[in-house]
Amino acid sequence: MFPRRRAPQAAILSALLLALAHPAIAQLDEAIGLRTDAQAEGSASQGRIDAMSDETDRMLAQYRTALQRTEALQVYNQQLSELVDSQEEEKRLIRRDIERVTVVNREITPLMLRMIESLDVFIELDVPFLLSERTERVKTLREMMKRPDVSEAEKFRRVLEAFQIENDYGRSIEAYRAELDAGGSVREVEFLRIGRTALYYQTLDGSEMGRWDQTSGRWVPVDASYRAALRQGLRMARKQAAPNLLLLPIAAAEGSG
Repeated sequence: MFPRRRAPQAAILSALLLALAHPAIAQLDEAIGLRTDAQAEGSASQGRIDAMSDETDRMLAQYRTALQRTEALQVYNQQLSELVDSQEEEKRLIRRDIERVTVVNREITPLMLRMIESLDVFIELDVPFLLSERTERVKTLREMMKRPDVSEAEKFRRVLEAFQIENDYGRSIEAYRAELDAGGSVREVEFLRIGRTALYYQTLDGSEMGRWDQTSGRWVPVDASYRAALRQGLRMARKQAAPNLLLLPIAAAEGSG
């Protein structure tokens, strides 16, 4: 009988406990929900922060790259500026040189023409050796002076070269074969030139010899006793014999006597 009496009390107690616990449970659920929302919001905020950090890093990298390019462009522009200044100075010097060359050309062309004319007169009055070669050289120089495709510098070089060749004749000995026009008779003979001091010839058979007399402007015969000496001189000029003293007739110097 005693247990039957306690049953309603237990039910009432359970009901009372449930009634008292319901608000606390509700508050706990609400707190848990708020915390969950806060965690979600915090996670989203952290995601946004991370994204902003990545974007900031990217923009910073771009800025640094742009800064490096700007510095490189500044250095490049400075170099270009110096190069332009250098080129402008070079252009100024070139214009000045062109003006000078124009003046020099106006002065040097008449000079070269006078030099060629003097060379022609000199050859005409000189000992008559290699006349065809020397007169042809003068003719070539005159033709060259009319050519616009030859620079003034090259023309001047060629004129000086011709004068140098003529100058070298005075310090050399030479043997060559050519035609001799003497007394209306043209024959092939061997010539021996000793500087500009003496010019001899000998017929190919060795039967006749002669020398150029600059004073009279004609060929004069040479005695047969000089035949061996003349032949030795020809061999020396051709480098077929060692240099040696030659005993040959020579014109007396003007004013001697």
